[in-house]
This record gives sequence, C-alpha cells and structure tokens, in this order.
Amino acid sequence: MTIYTAEQAAAIACVDRPLQIIACAGSGKTQVISQRIAGLLNQPGVEPRHVIAFTFTEKAAAELKDRVLGIVQRERGQMTGLAEMYIGTMHGYALDLVQRLVPETFKYRVLTDVTARLLVDRNSKKSGLTECPTLSPKTPTLRRYINSKLYLQAMSVLREDEVDLEQMPLGVLESYRKYSHLLHEHAFFDYTQMISLAVGLLESSPEDGLAERAVLGHVRADVRYVVVDEYQDVNPLQERLIRGLTRFGANLCVVGDDDQTIYQWRGSEVANIVTFSDRYDGVEQVTLADNFRSSRGVVELGRSVAERIPAEQRLAKAMFAAGHQPWERGDLLALSFDTPAAEAAWICDRITALRGSPVADTPEVEPRGLSWSDFAVLYRSVARDADPLVDELRRRGIPYVVKGLNRLFDTPEIAAVVGLFRYMVAELDVDELLELWEAADLLPEPERWSFAVRVLDEGREFDRGARWGVYNIQRLYIDVFEALHLREETLPGDPARAELVFYSLGKFSQVISDFEEIYFSTSPYEKYTTFAKWLTHQAPDYYAESDADVGYATPDAVVLSTVHQAKGMQWPAVFVPCMRRNRFPSQRWGGLGLFHVIPQEAVNDADRYRGTLEDETRLFYVAVTRAQKYLAVTHSPGPSRFQGRSEFFDHCTRSSWVSTRDACSPAGPRLEPRPRHETPQVTLSFSELKYWFECPYEFKLRFLYGFNPPLHEALGYGKGLHDALAEVHKRALTGDVLDARAAGELVDRHLHTPYAYPELRESLRGSAIEAVVRYLDEHRSELPRTIYSEKQIQVHIAPGIVVDGRIDLVRRLDTDELAIVDFKSTDRAQAEEVTWDQLHVYAVGYEELTGDRADVVEVLNLDERAQSHRDKVSEPLLAAVRERIRLAGESLRTNDLPRQPTWCTVCERCDLAALCRARPLT
Repeated sequence: MTIYTAEQAAAIACVDRPLQIIACAGSGKTQVISQRIAGLLNQPGVEPRHVIAFTFTEKAAAELKDRVLGIVQRERGQMTGLAEMYIGTMHGYALDLVQRLVPETFKYRVLTDVTARLLVDRNSKKSGLTECPTLSPKTPTLRRYINSKLYLQAMSVLREDEVDLEQMPLGVLESYRKYSHLLHEHAFFDYTQMISLAVGLLESSPEDGLAERAVLGHVRADVRYVVVDEYQDVNPLQERLIRGLTRFGANLCVVGDDDQTIYQWRGSEVANIVTFSDRYDGVEQVTLADNFRSSRGVVELGRSVAERIPAEQRLAKAMFAAGHQPWERGDLLALSFDTPAAEAAWICDRITALRGSPVADTPEVEPRGLSWSDFAVLYRSVARDADPLVDELRRRGIPYVVKGLNRLFDTPEIAAVVGLFRYMVAELDVDELLELWEAADLLPEPERWSFAVRVLDEGREFDRGARWGVYNIQRLYIDVFEALHLREETLPGDPARAELVFYSLGKFSQVISDFEEIYFSTSPYEKYTTFAKWLTHQAPDYYAESDADVGYATPDAVVLSTVHQAKGMQWPAVFVPCMRRNRFPSQRWGGLGLFHVIPQEAVNDADRYRGTLEDETRLFYVAVTRAQKYLAVTHSPGPSRFQGRSEFFDHCTRSSWVSTRDACSPAGPRLEPRPRHETPQVTLSFSELKYWFECPYEFKLRFLYGFNPPLHEALGYGKGLHDALAEVHKRALTGDVLDARAAGELVDRHLHTPYAYPELRESLRGSAIEAVVRYLDEHRSELPRTIYSEKQIQVHIAPGIVVDGRIDLVRRLDTDELAIVDFKSTDRAQAEEVTWDQLHVYAVGYEELTGDRADVVEVLNLDERAQSHRDKVSEPLLAAVRERIRLAGESLRTNDLPRQPTWCTVCERCDLAALCRARPLT
C-alpha cells in the first residue's frame, strides 16, 4: 500500500471544488493524480465515462492510464466501463470527440509537424505559403522550403492565440484562408485544427445544428471531472477547450509547475497557472514540495536555479529532498574545458568511469550497476552542439541513441540508405554508393551487392509505362534489404549493434512514410528526384529538434536529447554540456521571425514567443532536475559569439553542492552493468495486436523498430465503408433509419482514397456504393436493433500494456442473441483476414466494458457474393484468448518476439517478410 504525504493526501481527497496542484519536479504527481482518479471512481454515481484526464504526451498518458488501472484493480478488482474514461492528450481528445459525433470528419487524417510542412511545400501556392506577405523589406513574401516552418507557426498562432484580426495584414488572412481550404480539400487535420473545431462546437449553442447538439449533449450528460496535467503549458485555445468542457459545472483539477513552463514558443502562457486561483472561484491549492527523484545536492541546486526567476513571475514554493538517493561530494560537477573535443572526451571518460557504479532505483530494491542507458546528455540544441560528442562516442564504440529523429541523417547507416535514392537519380555512381555501404558495415554477404544494384536499376526505369503507384519508395527500400539478405541476425557485429542499426533503419522507414503520404501520386521521376533532394537539403532540418519518435524499442545506449524532449524523464546520471553565453540562455537572433508575419501588437504578451531570460531559466531548471544522483554541467568555448561561459554555468559553480574539479573515478565497489528494467507503456489497437497473434517478429519490426509497410493504392477503401456504415448505425440509434437511396451521399461523404489513380478511385467509389446499397437492402430491418456503433473497448492485458479499439457494431439478433459484428472487405488490398481469436478479443473487451457476455461473434463481409461467418462465443476459446493476451503482454515486457519456426502462409502475405527471411531471388 502506497503511503502518501499530508500534502499528497490532501490533493487526493479534494474532489468537490476546483483544485490546483503545484507539483515540484520529482514530487510523485503521477501517482497522486492516479490515486485521485481512482478515488473519483469510488464516488457514488461516478462512472469512468464521467472522467477526462489530459496529459502533455502519449507516453505520459500511457503511464497515467496504467497506474489508474492498477490502483482500481487492487482496490476494487474488475470494474466495467474503464474504456470510456479518457486519459490522453488534448489533441487526441478533440479528434475523438469530433470523429465520434461529427460524421463529416470521419475520413480526416492527422498531419504531423513534418507532413504538414511537406504539404505546404508541395502546394506552396495553393497553401498560401508563397503568397503570404511579411513586414520585412528583404523578404516581401515567404519562400518554399525555407519559410514553411515559420508559416505553419503563424497559421497555428492565428487559431491558438487571442489575435486582434483588425491589426492583421489582409494578405496574411488570405493565406490563412487558402491553408484552411487546402486542409479541407485533402481531408487533413493539423494539430491545431482538431482542437479549434472541438472548441467551436463546445462554445456553440444546441440550436446551431445537429453536431453542436450532439457534442453539447454529451458534455452536459457525461463530463463531470476534468484533470489537466502540465497545466503550465496550455495555450489560450487549449484553455478555451478546458472551459468548454467545464461549462456545465464539471469539477476541474489542474496540475503543474510554473517553474517548468518551457513551451512558450508554442504559445503556452505561464500566467495560466500563476493566476488560476484568481480566475476560478473557491480554489483549493496544494503544493507538492517533496522531491523523491533526486539527491539533496541536485534538489538544492535546482531550487537555487528556480529562485533566479523574479518572485512576481512564479508561485511561492520551496522544494525539499525526500528521496533515497544519497549525495556525495563529487556527484555534482561544473567543469570548463579548453576545447569542445576535450569536453566530449571527458564526458565519455566520466560515463565509462561511472558505468557499473551501484544505484538503487527504489528504496526497496537491491542496487544494480549503471548501464549505458542510465546516462543522458541534454543539450539546448542537439543539432548545433552535439557533433564533438557524437564523434567521440563513435570513436570509442560507446552505444548511443539520439531521441526522436534529430540527427538521424548523420549516422553511417542512414547516409548509406540515403545514398540509394541519390543513386536512383544519378547523383552517385555505383562505386560511390558501395563505398557508403561498406563504410556503414551493412553488407552481410558482400557478393550479393550486384543483386541490390539490379533492384535499384530496375526501379529507376521511370518510363516503363507502369502506374505511378508501382514506383513505391517504401517497397524499394525493403526490396534492397531482401536482395542483400540484410536482416537483424545477419548484420555484421554483435546483437547490441544490430539492435541500434535496426532502430535507425526503422526510423528511416518513418521518414519514407512521411514523404509518401504527401507525394505518393507524384510522377515517378519527379517523386524520386524530389525525395533525394529533400533527404539531402530539407529533411535534416525538418526533423531537427523533432519530438517525434517511432517504435517502442529502448536500446541500452547513452541518450542524447534536447532539454525540451527530456521533460518528464529522469536518469541516474545527466550531463548538460555546451553551457555557453548566447547559447544557454539562448540569445534572440535576427532574421525572419513570427512577428514579420503577425504584427506583435496583434498578439497578447508577444515576448513569450521570442523567449526571455526567465524562460531559459525554467528550461535550465528542467535540465538540472532530470538527474537522480550524478550531474555534470560543462563548458567549452564555441564559435565566435558562443565562446564565453553561460551565466547558468557560473551559477552552478557558486553552489556549495557542486564541485569544480574532477575528483576522478568515484570510489567504491562496481557491479555488473544492468539496464533498468522498466515496464513498457504500450497502447495497442486491436488490429495491431493481430500482428502479435500472427507473428511476434512482424510485430517487433513494426512497433518496436518502427518499420512501415508500403502504401497500397486502395488504402482508405475499407475505412470509408466502415465510416459510411458507422453513420448508418449512429443515425439508427437516434431513430433515423436510412434506406438504399442514401448510399451515394454516404459514400461521397466518407470514402477517401488519396493514393488511388483516377480510374481506380472511380472503381472504388462504385464498389463502395454497391456495398452500401447491398447492406441497406439486406439489413435495413435490423437497424433498429442496433445497440452500439463504433463502441470503444479496452483490454488491460498486463502491467503497462493496454489494447484498445472500437467494435464496428453491437446488435441484438432476431433470435434475441447479442452479436458483436466486424465488417470486412476481403477483395481489396487494404483488407485483412480476421481470425476467431480476434473476434473473441472483441468479446473480452466488450465484457470488460459492459459486464455483459456476448452470445455471438460475426464477420459480415461487405463484398458481392462473399461469405459471412457467424458463430457462438466459445467459452474455451474465450479463455484461451485471455491467456494468449496475457502471454502477449509477457512477451512484450521481455522482448521475446520470435519468428515463425518455418516459412508459412503468414510469411507469404507479410509486407515485411524481406526483413525476416530471404526468399530465393530470380
């Protein structure tokens, strides 16, 4: 049983008034929030659907959800309906809200920061980018590639902030209109648009329309408790979302630390948390001041950094060390070096010396020896400053990973695969390409090099007259691996190297997917030429400092990260190098910026977008408080303006807890290095779980390493059919029973096949209309027996691992049996075979949601002359599926994801088989 401090207990107990939890770094806020939510579920009349909890990242959401489920299970056993409790990001909630209640949005896909930038660059005029005026005489309009990131920031600010439109240039507003139209034309949401649409519905009146009535009815009936973590980082639009959800009296709890407000450049306002008690009546304010993460030395240094922020800009609070990590002289260091190379060499020396040092992750466990992944190096900018350390780590053979996709293109293996596409467009000859692959040591069988070249030569025959979709970049990428017999187990070197290389190769697969999502239907020569040039000139910048990460793999390697990316994380040993004047704290620089597009007088508190010394201080506070025991803050002179010492570095030297001379290797015994075993926080869809059922190794390639299969031209057909029928059944639940005459309108609203060539697109539309007509003709009489459509379900399969998804249809048969129905279309490339195992997973999820046992599971095939299947829920199979789900969780936790023992039909239809077993080449 967890023992809580008096302050934690007070926060957990407060459920009847607005609550503000001020949570210092390492204060156990996630556990407090989890216990409070579990307590809410114990309140009379409170059901899981009444609770919404917002986190800043999906990773934080997965951890919070897992803890809540664990507490509920310990305190109450099984509880139905947990799938209807929302724990996730605001973007995810807004998307779920509109795509559950607004049929017009069902087909919309979500752009990432990278794909949004690709979209506006490709459509530079239609997006308004190259027609957007600026206030700079040197650059009268924005430019393609160069200014697309700035343009997207401006488009977000116009929707996220309180902008005085009367002070906006008309040309900027016209560009915004064009950008909005482009999103609608291609059925895309960007992150801001999702929340903006949801806010518009939440601030509306029921009289405004069907969608408004549905959304407001849901909020009034279901939303009773709203919890917002990292409240200090919300922007004005997100604040409006919170107000919309609580407009009918829902209880609000906000959690955060004003000293950790680090996203001002995204529009967050520290005033949100500082003035919360002034803006809401009857606020209970609780401060969690005990830091359980770090040693007293780290805590005292962190507190002194926070106290540099002017008192009027922060909430009054202290922070106290309450954890088990001991402080010893020499744990905290502030050292200056003559050169960046010397700084990098010392960091590697220190990592090597500390490796094997005893550390206890929690008070009750035996110490283990520090391993590579226990070390993190945090930069103000990885892109600008990490080169010397990367070079030194490579020279010494110390494994490392760069968080996100930043610096991906600097690795030898990615330089080699980029070379493939430069060869495709004749930027490299075959000898130069081979040199790259030999330098990266990626040739398990060098004699097979000619097979790979043959694949490339065939691929660049751009005038073969084949459909453009045949020229598939992702497929070519995988085909080269197959030609070389390049697989995880054949890669030269030890298994640890293989894991790191496949980790990078999987990230590059995501890069390909990002590009092809926007450029899939481009003519072949232009597609490959643009891709090769983009990889060389734009992609490294697109992914610089990116928050994006792919896969769940966690190699045992030193982590290189920006401080922003490290928010919410912790390591036993942290290094903060390159503490240079004008770098950290960062200096404002000239050049084209946000306020050359949006006049600064049109925005409230414009300074927060530029960054202030106080903002940089908060960022340094975050960096310091990531450390549990060991912390090293170092300086070396950089180029020109970056030679002097940072004032933050000097601040550290003045702390009595920090040593300014290296005490050499820490004394004491050494243990066998052993990486910390953390329960992975994994949330899977039911379709993703299918891959584990069929082949655990395919699951590993897709979800641990991040490899993506090639895009199919018919992608979107199956989803469009599902969405059309979802609207049919949702309307039936309101008494609106449609007939076959509605088929064309339904298909035109929901079918979106962005990768299909024109003839295929028209064929798919015709097939979809026929399928909907056929369904309505055959099943219209059954529509009134609809119980749920697209019902959210969830299975908690093991600690840290949750499977969630939606059941297509739950209905009552004329036999009075309860049927779970899954729609399928087997004659399309997008279709997948559904096993009885999967249907019984749905049955398990439905029972956990409602407490009711389904009688029948049914596969309803929507194709003409296709066979549907229906059978009674099998008790033995239900029990077997529960066991398989449990084993899936254990396999994920232990990384035991084996291949098929022999080549089989599963291998034959696997899109990633080339990465697993080589087939004979013809």
